[in-house]
Amino acid sequence: MSDPLATLQREHLQILERDYAEVLTSLGYDGVLIYSGHPALHFGDDQHASFSSYGHFQHWIGQAGLAHSWLLIRPGQRPICYFHAPDDFWHLPPHLPEQAWTEHFEVLTGRYDAPPKLGTGRFAVIGNVSETTASALGVQCNPPALLAALDEGRVRKSEFETTCLSESNRMAMLGHRAAREAFLAGGSELDIHLAYLQASRQRESELPYGNIVGIGGHAAVLHYQHYDTATPHKRYSLLVDAGHRYRGYCADITRTWPGPDAEPTFTALVERMHQIKQRLIAAVAPGVDFVELHERMHHLLGELLVESELVTVSAESAVQSGITRAFCPHGLGHLLGVQVHDVAGRTARDGTPLPPPPEHPALRLTRELETGMAVTIEPGLYVIPMLLEPLESSPTGQHLNWALIERLAPHGGIRTEDNVSVTAHAARNLTADIE
Repeated sequence: MSDPLATLQREHLQILERDYAEVLTSLGYDGVLIYSGHPALHFGDDQHASFSSYGHFQHWIGQAGLAHSWLLIRPGQRPICYFHAPDDFWHLPPHLPEQAWTEHFEVLTGRYDAPPKLGTGRFAVIGNVSETTASALGVQCNPPALLAALDEGRVRKSEFETTCLSESNRMAMLGHRAAREAFLAGGSELDIHLAYLQASRQRESELPYGNIVGIGGHAAVLHYQHYDTATPHKRYSLLVDAGHRYRGYCADITRTWPGPDAEPTFTALVERMHQIKQRLIAAVAPGVDFVELHERMHHLLGELLVESELVTVSAESAVQSGITRAFCPHGLGHLLGVQVHDVAGRTARDGTPLPPPPEHPALRLTRELETGMAVTIEPGLYVIPMLLEPLESSPTGQHLNWALIERLAPHGGIRTEDNVSVTAHAARNLTADIE
């Protein structure tokens, strides 16, 4: 009986071979050697930092934790994988998975601390490779034109990639449900984090990024990086931004839940932010300018601030005066793939740079949406003192409801984030599919 995912992976590899052949030929290369990378040692220590394989390496075979390995891609020839699996009694060597790529590649298993020898021709090497190593090989190291073209090749996802993203979303949502249950049962941030890991079947080093688990005011720290071990005295809210990795492909999902001690206004705001997210996802389609969609988020946020009586000016004024940016300083979303913040989000298809607008410097995706893209949609609303306090002493401050802001401050903030695949006519919500 055939494996549908194996069939999709074979098709994905055929697409990659075609695309790489076009890029390499157009740039005059006979081939490219892709290095998976290696873990870095902590300075002055014998312990290694967490490791993830190079994105272009994962794009071919999806092995996120495979170090010291190499792929040799040459137009018209069978690709080769130099699979680093030395004899070792200190560690368990990696093993070949039962996946379609192992039949597509010529796989040479052994010890590859040094790069493999290359034949005659003009080659490039890409990845975390030193100029010294590249010079010894007699090849170019990370040539910008080649990297830009290969980055662009990761922007539009194959059916195999979208299927992997769907599965990573499914597993991540198992963790989010468990996190909510742990919170409502009175767990600490650490308890919630551990519940997430257990339910999503991951060890911490396998996460695509460090889980953000913020109770109450910690939810206002956008990349909150700690896990309190103490049970909170008041359970105002929980924000969990956490994902999963499947065959290299990353889910990036955020949920915010009101707690038993939440203000009714906060509970209503959580529901309204979910509705705003749904409206933005409904607007996703090929040809949509993501900068304009981000600006639409700010207009919807302005309307919510007026509706909830957090401001006493019009929604338009809340946007123009910068009030909405104080409540939501981050971008609406980003490209998603084998990297959580996937490549080429700020360049046009022809490689022209597309920097974010000066008023939205954190926006990671500034190009038009295209069929095949996978993006996150993540509107937010936070009470961040360092952003709101400057407004209090400005003329704008008289238009903010500071009493209500003070009541909401212990809740931290709200972020709700789904992963979306852009289809030929609209969007497929990969996260909602499994809720």
